Amino acid sequence: MNKHDCNPTIRALRERIARLEGHLVPGRKMLPFGIPPLDHRLPGGGLALGCLHEVADGGNGTVDGAAAACFVAGIAARIPGKVLWCVTQQDLFAPGLEQAGLSPDRVIHVEAGDEKSILACMEEGLRHGGLGVVVADIARLPMTASRRLHLAAKESGTTALALRRWRRPADASDFGQPTAAMTRWRVTALPSRPLPVPGVGRAHWRVELVRARAGESFEIELEACDETGHLGLPAELAGGSVAPDSWRHGATA
Repeated sequence: MNKHDCNPTIRALRERIARLEGHLVPGRKMLPFGIPPLDHRLPGGGLALGCLHEVADGGNGTVDGAAAACFVAGIAARIPGKVLWCVTQQDLFAPGLEQAGLSPDRVIHVEAGDEKSILACMEEGLRHGGLGVVVADIARLPMTASRRLHLAAKESGTTALALRRWRRPADASDFGQPTAAMTRWRVTALPSRPLPVPGVGRAHWRVELVRARAGESFEIELEACDETGHLGLPAELAGGSVAPDSWRHGATA
């Protein structure tokens, strides 16, 4: 962790700049991840609710987006209310989302024919005002569309999560284009830690905060979401050994 992240003066200055730029609104709710090295990098100490955020998969997962989808599901699981999930392909694996904390009875699925329809459904869901989260599985996110989504999220207080997936890995270069999203994340699946007995250990991810308004980029290796939607800090990063089933997480917002 950067030594400046523990400096309260630096953190206070970052938050003041964010407020002056309109990125932090007094009274806006935040969703902390419960991982101090990660939360300290986010203005306000967590993920700003009622805003637009982007998540994509890294490495070989740019097409299937499995790790990114579970990361999104973990966020949605910790936000009260129904979740509207808009897709163009029928490949959303409900048991995988439930393993990341998002139960099927909370999810409303919408299948649209193309990305223009996906964006329209996402905006309509955000403006409805009765949902907790709206997720859209999209490849391209033009600046104009992202501004509309971000504004709709701010007005209704519903959190918008754009899950970026591409038909071909080469198309992932679009992720570098600017959008109005508050944060941009990339989640890459890593080999799980070996177990002392036969079996597969809990999944590990490289979580990259690629962009954050009034914040800095950052990456960290974490344990994947548990059944409550929380990420875990590996024992070697936490500074000591932990039991195989123990998790280090904080309270939700």
